[in-house]
Amino acid sequence: MSQSIRRIMPGGDAPVVPVVRLGGVIGRASRLRNGLTLSSTAGVLKKAFDMKAAPAVALLIDSPGGSPVQSHLIYRRIRSLAEEKDKRVLVFVEDVCASGGYMIACAGDEIVVDPASIVGSIGVVSAGFGFVEAMNKIGVERRVYTSGHAKVILDPFQPEKPDDVARLKAIQEEVHDHFIDIVRSRRGDVLRQNDDIFSGMFWSGKTAVALGLADRTGEIRTVLREMFGEKVKMKLLGSERSFLPRRLGLESLAERATTALVAELEERALRSRFGL
Repeated sequence: MSQSIRRIMPGGDAPVVPVVRLGGVIGRASRLRNGLTLSSTAGVLKKAFDMKAAPAVALLIDSPGGSPVQSHLIYRRIRSLAEEKDKRVLVFVEDVCASGGYMIACAGDEIVVDPASIVGSIGVVSAGFGFVEAMNKIGVERRVYTSGHAKVILDPFQPEKPDDVARLKAIQEEVHDHFIDIVRSRRGDVLRQNDDIFSGMFWSGKTAVALGLADRTGEIRTVLREMFGEKVKMKLLGSERSFLPRRLGLESLAERATTALVAELEERALRSRFGL
């Protein structure tokens, strides 16, 4: 991770900085609608980095996290384009930049937060429910037939097995270690010594700066003017959201409204973990 980017004095025409907004749950937001994925962001990222005269690419991130795979794919695509096009990447955090959202933010050469932004949550979570007692009470018998003994691992309708939990936790540790490696490789020179940084804990933007998870507080317009001059222009480029019901022929207003509501509730549930 490089030190904070100092002001770059533009010459000639006013510089234009492409701004890509990356907001929402990462991965499939609901059964029928995608959130932030590589496929939904690849086009707009390429368009931003293809702007040859741009002195940098700015990312506006507001995400509570989601799929670790899609988070890493987006992170890698940003870094690949930055290296290929020799562009600085400036990350500006809005309400929340947690878990997979923070992984994506680590693609930035500088991370700028609001003092009240929520930042961090470097960890891995898997949640579910167990329905064994409920099934016993209503007299329902679970019948599952498999050709592999591990095909029903962690089945919520069967008693939890210690070996199954240990297997899941081993996978989580691998994913967590990968996340930690990314943070250390990108921000190792500015991270403070703190045992909680990789614990899954999250902080305000102000504290995140003190811990080295972010570089400074500020907002995009002021920071870009400071870096590139008062005449700098911002060109907002939006990522596309895939809305699957249209592809499946589910065109009724009620069906689309229901799908949108489910996706909204799922995102609200994720954000509620951070008091938002």
